[in-house]
Amino acid sequence: RCMIILKSPREIALIREAGKVVAEALQAVKAIAVPGTRTIDLNRVASGVFQKYGAVALFKGVQGGRGKPPFPASICASVNEQVVHGIPGDRRLREGDILSLDTGCRLNGWCADAAVTLAIGQVALEIQRLLNVTEETLAIAIREMARQRKWSQVAALMEDYVHSHGYSLVEKFVGHGIGREMHEDPQVPNFVSRALLKNDFWLEEGLVVAIEPMVNVGTKDVRVLGDHWTVETKDRRLSAHVEHTVAITASGPQILTQPAA
Repeated sequence: RCMIILKSPREIALIREAGKVVAEALQAVKAIAVPGTRTIDLNRVASGVFQKYGAVALFKGVQGGRGKPPFPASICASVNEQVVHGIPGDRRLREGDILSLDTGCRLNGWCADAAVTLAIGQVALEIQRLLNVTEETLAIAIREMARQRKWSQVAALMEDYVHSHGYSLVEKFVGHGIGREMHEDPQVPNFVSRALLKNDFWLEEGLVVAIEPMVNVGTKDVRVLGDHWTVETKDRRLSAHVEHTVAITASGPQILTQPAA
């Protein structure tokens, strides 16, 4: 049974404080995400931001299931055909790559989680189109949370928009509730399925969710690489991923993972 914990305005304000740190970490990483930078250097920069605020990196040490190694880094750095959970290492970014960066932290007991996909140097027009469609899919979701009553209605609009551009949505990974823990109920898919219709949820004040569309140029099918973490598209075509932690408040949906004003 799905147990959604609605958050009070005070709790949402605390999640927003964690969200500002996540946003600052992503901005700091973005500043050095240029051709020639190693993905491990990006991790070091994000870790430094978390340290500065006394925040705990959510991803580091996450258990990968029986017999699998825990996740070793503060960020996921997924390049090109990699969808999510890329482990930072000695790989150097190259002109024309795209890089999905995902990170989260816990600050004063509350969690926030966000992701961006960056163009490294100049990218081809059709690659920029993928990034634009992925960002707009997230924007549609946040906008429509104010207009629709149930999540399935929002998910249907996200799915329609992606498919209208000839892309596919990853179905193996979905968004999630967030608060005291990184992953709470409900599951927040970017598409409509029988499982969602069975576990649909109301868009009501106090709901806090991490919404994260993953959009692929080709097939929606993915596989996990030998490192037990990195997920790539089965056809090895490009994938983009964006995410915000969003709360429904008395004045409508609010993004909690934005930089401090």
